[in-house]
Amino acid sequence: MSDSNTEGFWQRRLIRPIVQQLRQGITPEQIALTLALAAVLGVFPVLGATTFLCGIAALLLRLNQPLIQVANYLLTPLHVALLLPFYRGGESLFGAAPVPLFSVGALIERFEASPLRFIADYGMVALYGIALWCLLAPLVAAPLYLGLRPLLRALARRAAA
Repeated sequence: MSDSNTEGFWQRRLIRPIVQQLRQGITPEQIALTLALAAVLGVFPVLGATTFLCGIAALLLRLNQPLIQVANYLLTPLHVALLLPFYRGGESLFGAAPVPLFSVGALIERFEASPLRFIADYGMVALYGIALWCLLAPLVAAPLYLGLRPLLRALARRAAA
C-alpha cells in the first residue's frame, strides 16, 4: 500500500470525521476523551465486548457514539494482537500456569475431559487478562487524553480558519 493510499484511508476514516465533529461544536476535549476511551476500551481483552463497552461509555459520558465506534473498529487489529499478551501477562501476574490457547487439539481434549473445568480454566484466563487491562488502562488513557487535547485544539483552529 502506498503512502498516498494510507494517508487517504486515515484522512477519510479518522481525520475527516473529527474535523466534522469540531465544526459541529464538539469540543477538542470531548473528542480527546472519546478517542482515549476508544483506545483503551477497544483493546479490552474479551472478543465481542469492545463495541458494547464503547457504546455504554459514550452513552454515560455523552460522547459521540459514531466517533467512538469508528475508533474502536479501527483498533481491531491491535485488539486481536494484544489478546495473548493480556492473557499471558495476567496469568503471570497471578502466578497461574499458562493454559493452551492456540492448539485446537489441546482445546478439544481439555473440553472433552471436563467441560466445566474447561469453562473455569478459560474463564480465569479471561479474568486474569481483564485484571491486567484494568491496571494498564488508566496508565494509557490519561496520557493519551492529555496528549490528544493540544493536537485537537490545533486541528480545531485550522478547521475554523
